[in-house]
Amino acid sequence: MSALYTSPILDGFRMPAEHEPQEQVWMAWPTREDNWREKGKYAQPEFVAVASAIAKFTPVTFIVGAAHYQQARSALPDHIRLIEIPSDDCWMRDIGATYVVNDQGERRANSWQFNAWGGELDGLYDAWQQDNAVAEKMAAITGDYVYEAPLILEGGSIHVDGEGTLYTTEECLLHPSRNPDLSKADIEDLLKVYLNVEKIIWLKNGLFNDETNGHIDNILHVIRPGVVALTDCNDPNDPQYAISQDALRVLSQTTDAKGRTLEIIKLPLPGPLFVSADEAKNLTESPYMNRQVGERLAASYANFLICNEGIVFPLLDDNTDEQAKQILQGAFPNHQVIGVPARNILLGGGNIHCITQQVPKKHAI
Repeated sequence: MSALYTSPILDGFRMPAEHEPQEQVWMAWPTREDNWREKGKYAQPEFVAVASAIAKFTPVTFIVGAAHYQQARSALPDHIRLIEIPSDDCWMRDIGATYVVNDQGERRANSWQFNAWGGELDGLYDAWQQDNAVAEKMAAITGDYVYEAPLILEGGSIHVDGEGTLYTTEECLLHPSRNPDLSKADIEDLLKVYLNVEKIIWLKNGLFNDETNGHIDNILHVIRPGVVALTDCNDPNDPQYAISQDALRVLSQTTDAKGRTLEIIKLPLPGPLFVSADEAKNLTESPYMNRQVGERLAASYANFLICNEGIVFPLLDDNTDEQAKQILQGAFPNHQVIGVPARNILLGGGNIHCITQQVPKKHAI
């Protein structure tokens, strides 16, 4: 579909929350040799397991480059759609389209600018042209017109409640590697124009040692309007402690776009978890992504996906997995909560929310 020269706010479109009805969820096949051990051998089964769990509730579409099409097709269940679209890596949250809808049953897509989480300053790879083209190709498949948003932004750096509130981090959106020529006010204005939000709640930092420069989706998740889940830390000696305490203070002292005081549900911090010697092997050397033995992993239960009547969350630590599941089940009493082993996804630098992008249903009010 062709590009639009207006904007969502002018046209009456808004970004729906993740808990609103979804038509499908998109993912991409992991093969990048400097990020995934043995060309994705360990990560691919976890991607399949995540897709299979989501598909219980919402149809799943995978993209893959031509060279790996047969590999992906043979690994994926038949009911999961596979489309040949190339990408540089597989973080569909960050490279996929961010959809907006109106009350007349129409849907459109935002295509942000993507520079591999930092471009020449601190990006995680040096060529991202295929990734930057995914959003428009995705929108062509879903049959939606595209807004070319003039902002370097990844989908994992924003969460919305669908009722005018957006959550993000200063660490990411104000990072000099994204939009150095734009002020905080400039960025707020663009978010309001392209997502039709009224209020932006800024946390200072994301999760400790998150190589995305602190994406919001790795520390916080919107449960529903007025309710958020936050990664907690109860060890004052852990560097995550101060980050989580500061986030708790910000969230406790603000209100959302509708004037609600926020209910904050605390999720336990898994681990801390670290890269093992085996896990640092069999990676193609890269000057951008270095997986060192003993490196702290940015592990978080907040990195889950809401998919219609289901919640798919990462299993990361035997000591805290069940506690996280019970908390999520309490937060979503009408959903089925499914945990999927996701350590190998984590080793690539993200988790279940990062590797998925939902396409909302069109619905008229």
